[in-house]
Amino acid sequence: MSSSSSAAARRGGKAPGPAGRPPMRDALVDAAFRLFLERGYERTTVDDIVALAGVGRRSFFRYFPSKEDVVFPDHEGCLAGLTAFLSASPQDAEPVGRACDAARLVVRMYAQNPAFSVQRYRLTKEVPGLRAYELSVVWRYQRALAGYLRTRLAGRPDGALRADVIAAAVVAAHNNALRSWLRADGRGDAVAAVDHALGQVRSAFGGTPPAPGGERPEDVVVVVARRDAPLWRVVRELESALGRS
Repeated sequence: MSSSSSAAARRGGKAPGPAGRPPMRDALVDAAFRLFLERGYERTTVDDIVALAGVGRRSFFRYFPSKEDVVFPDHEGCLAGLTAFLSASPQDAEPVGRACDAARLVVRMYAQNPAFSVQRYRLTKEVPGLRAYELSVVWRYQRALAGYLRTRLAGRPDGALRADVIAAAVVAAHNNALRSWLRADGRGDAVAAVDHALGQVRSAFGGTPPAPGGERPEDVVVVVARRDAPLWRVVRELESALGRS
């Protein structure tokens, strides 16, 4: 990475954390990314990270099981939040819409700190091991979505298959929009971009979305008549279908 990227990390690259999260955890993430950007991921050790953060190795492993985990410090909490959100879904909630709403929790996590999210994206692209780790994280999100949808679609024809397909579509739409935003260095509205992509999923699996401005699509009326029926009879049938006398 360039020195300008390293400076950006010092200015605003710290991973966002909810109120009450231990400052030491954030200090470890900040130290790790400073070293990753200056030395490279492979050349940075856990000992290097704890030395820069001014803590011991035991403190590091109290918060992160491995060096890979420090690159994705917010995903465990986000996954827990997504799972809780799905578990608390009202029984009358439309399943596909609810799954899309859950996916929005993930993009909001990224959008909290664009600088950190972009730096992580660049780092992950460069390190094959991190790409594999990221795929495992994505799979856990998809599995949570599929589990919720399987429960809601149980008993329907091909319910399990439909649940798995929809979950994969939600993840694919989310990731397509998110990565476009990351490739643009975090410029623009990430949430709006993901909302647009998820609209494709809702259109395909969750019914037709409302027309712009809240207007309902126009009704389509089909009248069946004999080929040799006189025109006046066809008109009468049409008027009857439209409720006119």
